[in-house]
Amino acid sequence: MTETRVPSRVFARARQDAASAKEAVSTPQTQNPAYALAFQDMDFLLREDLRPVRFQLELMKPELLLEEAKIASTFVMYGSARIPEPHKAHALLEMATDQKSRRIAERLVEKSRYYDVARELAAKVSNFPRDEQGMRHFVVCSGGGPSIMEAANRGAHDVGAESIGLNIVLPHEQAPNPYVTPSLSFQFHYFALRKMHFLLHARALAAFPGGFGTFDELFELLTLIQTGKIKPIPVLLFGRAFWERVVNFEALVEEGVVSERDLGIFTYVETADEAWDVVQRFYAEGTKEVPAPPA
Repeated sequence: MTETRVPSRVFARARQDAASAKEAVSTPQTQNPAYALAFQDMDFLLREDLRPVRFQLELMKPELLLEEAKIASTFVMYGSARIPEPHKAHALLEMATDQKSRRIAERLVEKSRYYDVARELAAKVSNFPRDEQGMRHFVVCSGGGPSIMEAANRGAHDVGAESIGLNIVLPHEQAPNPYVTPSLSFQFHYFALRKMHFLLHARALAAFPGGFGTFDELFELLTLIQTGKIKPIPVLLFGRAFWERVVNFEALVEEGVVSERDLGIFTYVETADEAWDVVQRFYAEGTKEVPAPPA
């Protein structure tokens, strides 16, 4: 009996039709924008009323690629784009020309040690083994930019591990730092969807000193945990002196706008070892979404 084979598909793939469409005979009809395939028509895709579709695409693309890369969970690192590594911070101090700029440069020098701490922590967590299904956990994820973000991706790169960068289109020119894995370097138009992707797979988060962007990202997470929208994860605030100087958390309790219990959502840490110990103890106490880290 002759073997019967049923084809897996009968329609041409979208890529094939897209190529055929480009070879269409030139006529007034084929040259009009109305004739273009919808998914090849940028003017159509960028219409105001197509925003919901763009939302969906921006949500789906990174999610699909992370799934294909077998990334089950991430270790997210937030932090300033203005805190340079130590030798660059000292160079800024040397270039200071007045008292105000010198005072700012001195504080950047103090905080520049966190570049090395972020790099060390990223290297440490990137050594976490794959699980029995071959899925990767605690993959380093940063905003993909310079300074603290660069340190995070650089630490993973130091140990030969891949890491994620979630960049955002900004009015001024910027590019991913060179340590982000190219196939895991994503660019976003919508801040809200970028922040969602930071947290969808996050199973631990480290927030280093930072400005408006870091505050925006951190306080959204604190609110999500406070309100029970997501399960608690380890939230590590590096630099207690910085955070207590710029945010008076105790005053929020005294004013009655947050509870004393809410201050337990996060933990102050100073070193990579201290941070990793907090994460290990957290998951050793019963949370099963990520396998218990090795001793």
